[in-house]
Amino acid sequence: MASDRILIVDDNAVNLKMMRVLLTGEGYTVRTAADAEEALVTVRDFAPRLIVMDIQLPGMDGLTLTRKLKADPATRDTTILGLTAYAMKGDEQRVLEAGCDGYVAKPIDTRTFPALIASYLAA
Repeated sequence: MASDRILIVDDNAVNLKMMRVLLTGEGYTVRTAADAEEALVTVRDFAPRLIVMDIQLPGMDGLTLTRKLKADPATRDTTILGLTAYAMKGDEQRVLEAGCDGYVAKPIDTRTFPALIASYLAA
């Protein structure tokens, strides 16, 4: 449903803005966080249905944050998509093993990104 809540976690302001514009244009309610600590606060207050999680974050990385969220009964059912610019062999497996429900390589394809998000929300 287009009114679903989505949290985007990325330390790159341009990426945050681009994804937020794409998803709000589709009718989603979107919040952003620039690091894991901000994301943890936002998750508690906002209760997103889906999180787009950059893997390379300052401080606590996205994989550690994902493990933390998936271990918490209050957030374990939240869909998390791992997002990384370092699309190397084995990265997808590493992201999925950390608990992410999917994997997206940067740069994202702006033409297909909203449909990708919709497919994970429909699952």
